[in-house]
Amino acid sequence: MTLELVLSHKETVADGVVRLTLRAPGGEPLPAWEPGAHVDLVLPGGVRQYSLCGRPEDTSAYQVAVLREADGRGGSAYVHDELVAGQRVSLEGPRNHFALVDAKRYLFVAGGIGITPILPMLERVAATGREWQLVYGGRTRSSMAFTEDVSRHEGRVTLRPQDEHGLLDLPGLLAEPQPDTAVYCCGPEPLLAAVERHCAGWPEDALHVERFTPKADEGARTAFEVELAGSGRVLTVPADRSILEVVEDSGAPVLSSCREGTCGTCETGVLGGTPDHRDSVLDAAEQRAGDVMMICVSRSCTPRLVLDL
Repeated sequence: MTLELVLSHKETVADGVVRLTLRAPGGEPLPAWEPGAHVDLVLPGGVRQYSLCGRPEDTSAYQVAVLREADGRGGSAYVHDELVAGQRVSLEGPRNHFALVDAKRYLFVAGGIGITPILPMLERVAATGREWQLVYGGRTRSSMAFTEDVSRHEGRVTLRPQDEHGLLDLPGLLAEPQPDTAVYCCGPEPLLAAVERHCAGWPEDALHVERFTPKADEGARTAFEVELAGSGRVLTVPADRSILEVVEDSGAPVLSSCREGTCGTCETGVLGGTPDHRDSVLDAAEQRAGDVMMICVSRSCTPRLVLDL
């Protein structure tokens, strides 16, 4: 779903981080969302994914926080330097591939701007009275957004600026699997990879991560065929092209956004064959099931895939 919203407010919430409040031009209620959801902002230079960090019960506005990326592609610089209150902003979504599951206990691990999807999660969990803990790290205390918001939960929140405490003590935090505990992590790729490594001994469905940058694609690339079930057409996907590109060239209607396996827009049903998953959206169980795939980056383990297109 594409929405045309208006930036009603822009404020600095940490060093290099601004929060945007977006509303419908006529004040209409916005589509509902649940903790973990994100929207895709259409910015000069491309589409960028940002987690919703406001209150799901507030349908009058969406809020996202944007970190200035020194080595980015220009989207965050535009938001920080040029976007002003009153401007129109196009966005797609909301979508949720980081949904809050039902658990007896929750451990939230956030790094830097990765606090944004976790904010509404911990508020939802806190309202239920269930046990939870947040460990939140960042480069410096002043670079960590929303510390006042999370610090209201005395005794459950640990703030660890790196220049004061060093890296998060993940071995101590994750060494022993905790029963009936869901672990949620969002942040820079080194943190996500480290949490995944330290959770190797936990139950497979315990860990939930969200990436907004693609994982390194080091798999071999070979040609294969895709059959479009709706028409019966068979297309060849060369080693140097994606399924998405080939399907688009064929004229078949298909949705896409990030084109790097992080947003989930191009999720497509698989009716035959075995996908070679290379996305950053599906968890291990979903990838094993093999009934959906992200056709912008994933490939095939079998000579042909049959897609629900």
